[in-house]
Amino acid sequence: MKERGLKEALLPAARDIEALVRAEHPDPFAILGPHGDDAGGQFIRAYLPDALSVQVLARDSSAVLGSLTASEVPGLFVGHFPQAQAYVLRTQWAGGEQTAEDPYSFGQLLGEMDLYLFAEGNHRDLSACLGAQLQNVDGVDGVRFAVWAPNARRVSVVGDFNIWDGRRHPMRLRHPSGVWELFIPRLQVGEAYKYEILGAQGILPLKADPMALATQLPPDTASKVAGPLTIDWQDQAWMQTRGERHLPSAPLSIYELHAGSWQCEVDDVGEVARQYQWGELAERLIPYVQNLGFTHIELMPIMEHPFGGSWGYQPLSQFAPSARYGSPSDFAAFVNACHLAGIGVILDWVPAHFPTDTHGLAQFDGTALYEYGNPQEGFHQDWDTLIYNLGRTEVHGFMLASALHWLKHFHIDGLRVDAVASMLYRDYSRKAGEWVPNRHGGRENLEAIDFVRHLNDVVDLEAPGALIIAEESTAWPGVSQSTQQGGLGFDYKWNMGWMHDSLHYIQQDPVYRAHHHKELSFGLVYAWSERFILPISHDEVVHGKHSLIDKMPGDRWQKFANLRAYLSFMWAHPGKKLLFMGCEFGQWREWNHDQQLDWYLLQYPEHRGVQKLVSDLNQLYREEPALHDQDDVPQGFQWLIGDDAINSVYAWLRWSKDGRPVLVVANFTPVPRPAYRVGVPFAGRWSELINSDAGIYAGSNYGNDGGAETEDEGSHGQPQSLVLNLPPLAVLMLRPFG
Repeated sequence: MKERGLKEALLPAARDIEALVRAEHPDPFAILGPHGDDAGGQFIRAYLPDALSVQVLARDSSAVLGSLTASEVPGLFVGHFPQAQAYVLRTQWAGGEQTAEDPYSFGQLLGEMDLYLFAEGNHRDLSACLGAQLQNVDGVDGVRFAVWAPNARRVSVVGDFNIWDGRRHPMRLRHPSGVWELFIPRLQVGEAYKYEILGAQGILPLKADPMALATQLPPDTASKVAGPLTIDWQDQAWMQTRGERHLPSAPLSIYELHAGSWQCEVDDVGEVARQYQWGELAERLIPYVQNLGFTHIELMPIMEHPFGGSWGYQPLSQFAPSARYGSPSDFAAFVNACHLAGIGVILDWVPAHFPTDTHGLAQFDGTALYEYGNPQEGFHQDWDTLIYNLGRTEVHGFMLASALHWLKHFHIDGLRVDAVASMLYRDYSRKAGEWVPNRHGGRENLEAIDFVRHLNDVVDLEAPGALIIAEESTAWPGVSQSTQQGGLGFDYKWNMGWMHDSLHYIQQDPVYRAHHHKELSFGLVYAWSERFILPISHDEVVHGKHSLIDKMPGDRWQKFANLRAYLSFMWAHPGKKLLFMGCEFGQWREWNHDQQLDWYLLQYPEHRGVQKLVSDLNQLYREEPALHDQDDVPQGFQWLIGDDAINSVYAWLRWSKDGRPVLVVANFTPVPRPAYRVGVPFAGRWSELINSDAGIYAGSNYGNDGGAETEDEGSHGQPQSLVLNLPPLAVLMLRPFG
């Protein structure tokens, strides 16, 4: 080839060079890397700003093939080689030497089916497709990066490996999916990285990877290359049987906790020195939950979130466990340990909204990509967050893949979907004129409804036995009804109405409870309209609402008696159970995410008494079918006394499927009521299962000496009756002897 023709072939067109130097070229592969000539040779071009020199070595033998010449354009090195072959570049920098394969010598990476499923919003294993994936390409180990940014003019991977220089590793755009990809050889696990994105209006703040599987420890915000989960799963028996544990007829008792503040390492003056890692938490938490008798724990969101004060409810990494508590493999080992101990793990999961942090999803490629463009659709006024545009297939699929990622890769047993009410209604917490109607002119968010239905159907297929639970506070019909019947398809719905009514009642001075009598009984009017979980969650013990025991009226004795009665009432009421950490031993102060629970309180008998009661309630709840196996049908409940407002007494029967009852009698005044007659269906001795006023719970120990014999006198529509001593501010549970 003549010298002039060679020089012209070596250098791209001036406009291409200019775009490359400005880091604005839309297709760097068209210029960089190897390009064949007509004679079987190849041109090689590398753009390496600040490099001193570049040699080309044969990949198989490391023999020196020649050097790339520094062109007139600073950083652009070019060369021609008579034979096309695989090569590596040995680059001299001011700080040393670097040898690696040329990222621009590799062909297209993602398969057409992956891109098709992503664009369709139905890629079931997106966390193994996009993001940073350890991969071997053409015999070379490295990391394949892939990110969706369809409106970007250029996307580059940046990190310590290229001194955070966006000119060094611009990516290839795959049309028409809008996914950019690049394989960077020899990168390893632990590398921190972000994306530098050129939008229509210029360079954006560096963006963390939406599909990151690991992150830096906040307040640092970079994503990290994650290795495969190094976990020897030993929970096969649990996974095979959990479907039976999750049936509506099974006991479900959930201990809700915040991983960072349940228990911490403290210094000599009692201040938090550091948060426990997952392994340390497992050693302490699992025996505690076993002793309390809960069937499951529910973790407030552990997906990476920049602001700890959001408690995890403003996550930015929907696929990465927070680095605050250890690595992804550490978290997987924690789940495995819970399963081996017979404890299920539920995660709070937030598909409703995300924070506005500039390194996150907001205006990701310079446009409203993950969020709605119109603030009347896409901005949450209450939380200063952005709302996912679930009507966009890629966003729909992104969130669907997030749910499956936790359920399948981490063996999570259920997701509690946060803020469902805000998803269902376009006018949620908005005034007239501040919201955009749907295509029919209504207030329902049709795309979010389609999403939750699709989510629940897909989870049934992809993660059988897993639970999807809705935190939903409105009268939307059929939340826990199947999608085939027109419902939303959730397994359970939080019963927010029961929570509000029962807490409002129990906070009344007993003198006034007669005027609020129906607040405790009203929940039975709709108790079987959905499959319900009764939630006393973190939301009820923060922001000036007082702790659960501090909501109770009266002196210290009455506060503890009220708390024990309330918890017993909750466990005897139809519906699965959820209790937030600290409530189980009567913590006085509100929950603070920056401090551990007040464990020192357990030196006092009243606090130990509440804890002992919760343990006994859970044991009874699990062992007594009448308290759980007809939770979701009216046949499992029968009123005996619902109208004794003057005495603030209630009585009912819980029935098992095989016809065995448990009698529940509650006295919500501080007045003992001797010889109180209650009708029962069967003659004989009825044994006392629970007396929340018992001495072992630090109560006054007033009661019935362990049980009572029936009298042949009908009452409350029953052929027999018991004459009981009702303890003050207490609940009794009894069953027929034998």
